[in-house]
Amino acid sequence: MAPPQKRSVTIRGHRTSFSLEDAFYRELERLARKRDLSLAALIVKIDAARTGDTNLSSALRLYVLVEVKREADRM
Repeated sequence: MAPPQKRSVTIRGHRTSFSLEDAFYRELERLARKRDLSLAALIVKIDAARTGDTNLSSALRLYVLVEVKREADRM
């Protein structure tokens, strides 16, 4: 598995970065498309919902995990 790649996004007017493995990033892109959101808009929503002790990269991974499990449970 390739190491996480650093990516940047603008959240509420400031630039920040996060590191994600390609599999998580691709899944995040898919979830954004499914919700008819830009990737940046989905990341802003995830960022707004995270607690102060969770970094953005972890919050993104947890979001993907929860959503994929939710989809699997519906099958």
